Amino acid sequence: MDYDMYVLDALYRGRLVELRERAEGLGISKGGSVEVLRARLIHHLVLPDLDLSWDGIQSMSHRSLGEVLKVFGVKSSGSQRERRQRLWLHLNFDSRRMTIEKLAEMDRDDLHEMCVRLESPLTGNRTVLMGRVAGVLTNQLNGWGRIKRSLRRNGIPDAMGQIEVQHTSEESVSVEEVPLEIDSNFHEIPPQAVLEDAADAMIMGAERLDQGVQTDLKFVVSKIGDLERMVGTILRGHGGRWGEAQKELVLRLAIRRGWPIEDDAVRTRLSRVATDMAEIKGARLGEFGMEQSRNVLREEVVSSTSRARIKETMQGAQRTIERTGAN
Repeated sequence: MDYDMYVLDALYRGRLVELRERAEGLGISKGGSVEVLRARLIHHLVLPDLDLSWDGIQSMSHRSLGEVLKVFGVKSSGSQRERRQRLWLHLNFDSRRMTIEKLAEMDRDDLHEMCVRLESPLTGNRTVLMGRVAGVLTNQLNGWGRIKRSLRRNGIPDAMGQIEVQHTSEESVSVEEVPLEIDSNFHEIPPQAVLEDAADAMIMGAERLDQGVQTDLKFVVSKIGDLERMVGTILRGHGGRWGEAQKELVLRLAIRRGWPIEDDAVRTRLSRVATDMAEIKGARLGEFGMEQSRNVLREEVVSSTSRARIKETMQGAQRTIERTGAN
């Protein structure tokens, strides 16, 4: 099955706040638990062309059901019927709320509809129908509703290796070998002011954050030149595009290099500054139609800091001119 491994890896690792921001950017519902939202985003971003309605699930082969369940990060073994049941439950319910107590609150018509979707016998009174649905839920216990713990902790192991391989190959490919649709040299050395403003944006307002987070931000600031080169390399290797996949890639590369970006505040600032760097370099923003320019370097450094630096530079130049004139 062909899908974007980078995006899927990011969704596996994503926290509720990050997933909600992504859903809001895509214009889809951001309600529900982290697992419900993750399943919704996987369908929208990773498997957008797949029919996952009840009828669509019924038409899938045994093998296809297993592959789709693996993409959603849940148990993929079992009979074809069990796989259909599990996939439908995972896409339509919150496992923490679909309990026996919840079934007891349903009327006969709702239970009858559940039996239809779960391919269970439809005869009998309300109690009998509730027992059949409860039997399916018990049989499918811990098989749906939450991604596997290993994926939540480590993501997709192959994705990390492929990201590093791609990063290595991108560094060795010349600009002429990758046709770009926009006229931009993504490895052109940026003005020093751009790097300085990027550093300012990274630590702006950091005094309100925990001391540990401030330390992590200072480390990233010390690597601002490396970040600029990483952005250029990614743009060159992706035809000048900058979207969610590229943002996730720069975060993965930073992790591989040992940068301390575990905290959400550090990750968010790094991602936003990298995005603005990409824009300044002439990137085509919005791979998934959700990335908007935030103009961090151009607007958010409200330039108390930038203005002070420029003023100091101009004053130094003026003093130099005056001394030269005096001599």
